[in-house]
Amino acid sequence: MTTVDITETSVSHTEAAQQRLQELRRWLELIPHFVMPASIDETQRLSAAASVSPEFIELTNVAVANQTALVRPDGATPAEVRDLVSYADAYDPLADELEAVAQFIRHSVIAARNLAGTEALTRYALAQRLAKQRRTAHLAPHVADMRRALGRVRRKAAKTPPDQPAPTPAPIERTR
Repeated sequence: MTTVDITETSVSHTEAAQQRLQELRRWLELIPHFVMPASIDETQRLSAAASVSPEFIELTNVAVANQTALVRPDGATPAEVRDLVSYADAYDPLADELEAVAQFIRHSVIAARNLAGTEALTRYALAQRLAKQRRTAHLAPHVADMRRALGRVRRKAAKTPPDQPAPTPAPIERTR
């Protein structure tokens, strides 16, 4: 069951959300090796080399440690490569959790919009009924404004021509 608590706060939701964003950005500074992609397709371009197996990576580490011909002056040491693999293994679950939290925040936003929309639709339905009564007929202009804002304006039915029989489809010829 989905519930949304309605609470009175001294800080606006906009201010509170902005504070959470600032906290998140400060928090990201604490994550080592944190890199924002430079382009939309950068992550996809990294995927080929990023998907090699840990066994393959370790075999290359052993080979570099034992074969000087494989040592590159600008290449990472086996210890640095092992640290990168350790980092990836440690932070991958964090990324999964953050994605789940993002889904939960989106759900919470939709649940709040649903509650607000349901309340507004209920009020609209009540105002429609009350506007038809003499004692509360003064609500009619408000109902018209609400109808317009809702975007559900009833269109007058187009005049339909007198009953005409539907055209009959041509018979289908069967060939054997």
